[in-house]
Amino acid sequence: MAATNLLPQTPTFSKSLKYPLNPKSFSPFPNLLLRPSPKTLTLKAVLSQNPAKTLAADAQAQRFQHCFRKSEDGFLYCEGLRVQDVMDQVEKRPFYLYSKPQITRNFEAYREALEGLRSIIGYAIKANNNLKILEHLRELGCGAVLVSGNELRLALRAGFDPTRCIFNGNGKLLEDLVLAAQEGVFVNVDSEFDLDNIISAARIAGKKVNVLLRINPDVDPQVHPYVATGNKNSKFGIRNEKLQWFLDAVKAHPNELKLVGAHCHLGSTITKVDIFRDAAVLMVNYIDEIRAQGFEISYLNIGGGLGIDYYHAGAVLPSPRDLIDTVRELVLSRDLNLIIEPGRSLIANTCCLVNRVTGVKTNGTKNFVVIDGSMAELIRPSLYDAYQHIELVSPPPSDAQISTFDVVGPVCESADFLGKDRELPTPPRGAGLVVHDAGAYCMSMASTYNLKMRPPEYWVEDDGSVSKIRHGETFEDHVRYFEGL
Repeated sequence: MAATNLLPQTPTFSKSLKYPLNPKSFSPFPNLLLRPSPKTLTLKAVLSQNPAKTLAADAQAQRFQHCFRKSEDGFLYCEGLRVQDVMDQVEKRPFYLYSKPQITRNFEAYREALEGLRSIIGYAIKANNNLKILEHLRELGCGAVLVSGNELRLALRAGFDPTRCIFNGNGKLLEDLVLAAQEGVFVNVDSEFDLDNIISAARIAGKKVNVLLRINPDVDPQVHPYVATGNKNSKFGIRNEKLQWFLDAVKAHPNELKLVGAHCHLGSTITKVDIFRDAAVLMVNYIDEIRAQGFEISYLNIGGGLGIDYYHAGAVLPSPRDLIDTVRELVLSRDLNLIIEPGRSLIANTCCLVNRVTGVKTNGTKNFVVIDGSMAELIRPSLYDAYQHIELVSPPPSDAQISTFDVVGPVCESADFLGKDRELPTPPRGAGLVVHDAGAYCMSMASTYNLKMRPPEYWVEDDGSVSKIRHGETFEDHVRYFEGL
């Protein structure tokens, strides 16, 4: 497709620009028998016969269906394994439970969507920094997107190829930039002082740094303001009207910097892929102008932010193929390498936070299910009123009354809730309750508030075994920080 047909308008660098936006039933799983495994706290189950066949026919839709599903027997299953059976075998505390096969399926959906393009799938480590998950994604072929020096160090520990890693952030520290320069990581330029630090890091490391300019395209992603990053009020990126200043600065430092691409990131939980195209149109126009000044630009980084079905209401949301197809011709028309930065859409729907019911109470006007999990383990609902689906893991008693509850934890804050106004059967004490889609921005944001120690993590392996992939923190871990002082 000719560039003139794709891009009728070419932006200038003298003003802020905006681009107009374009406006189940399941087969029952068999009861599963646990059998011993040589690994500590590892379960083994007989897998159901290809549960993926119960999903929609479309391959992309199949991969992004929820891997935790209620069967006709009333139990919640993950990859053919009863969540209740896992609860009966592991530590009696809140824990995160993942599906390793679902992580693979999500990655493969992106890889297949990118066929025919030169590309890097850069997993956003901030979404979930579990080392075992990172190692698995690296084995699948992922690169990594980093927003701190420690994330860079963790990516290197997990074995990621540093030349397939991108270092983002609006406040990168000099010492971390030196490590990035030494390792050959792509670095996004976010501000004037950031550029100064990158130049200094290149001199200290004695290496030229491959940089991308993070341009704020001023496109409204139509999401919660806390997760919007590509509009004019955001702290991220350079103002598009200052682009020429940055180009001149890069030209003045040929021994330290090589400008290889342009980057934008619009926000998170985006459910309209036309928004990505709106931004990509602007970005390739900027690339045209940058190339016209003699720069060999070969990368377009469109960030991440694809949303998922948190509501479990059957909404048809964009798949990775929908996202990539909306920018494919733009990328091909400029002979660019495409970088994408998925985090949530790779990991969120692979995991639940599993809790136990402590009790049920009422204050006369509201009913509460009190669980052992809390905002300390999963803060998204408290932080920005995020919705995550909640359900019981086992059939309730036959006489259980269905009522409307707030699901809350034991933390001493009125903000400690996992869900409000949820219609649930009244659960007995000790019943299992899960918060769905907890793989992204949940464990990575967990805290020890009220001295609730961060929970353990497990995943269901490809063969149906359940393995611990992170130890839960203990009180002894906490007091160890004060020893010898």
